[in-house]
Amino acid sequence: MQAKIAQKAPYPVEVVAGQSYYWCACGQSKKQPFCDGSHQGTSFTPTKFEASETKTVYFCGCKQTKNGVLCDGSHNAL
Repeated sequence: MQAKIAQKAPYPVEVVAGQSYYWCACGQSKKQPFCDGSHQGTSFTPTKFEASETKTVYFCGCKQTKNGVLCDGSHNAL
């Protein structure tokens, strides 16, 4: 099963140092880019991201990244 493309662009998110975020890997979540449990019954699981500093990061929206949960530009090839 392949992940659904949520959008062909990254999601800019202001993360807070010390907080954990759970990135949606399946593309089905209604709370993109974060997990809402929509992966239930699939082989997908959310991926934990721990913010080491407070800053804006760009979470992958196309679900094709090779860079953990962060955008690596893979959407440009879709």
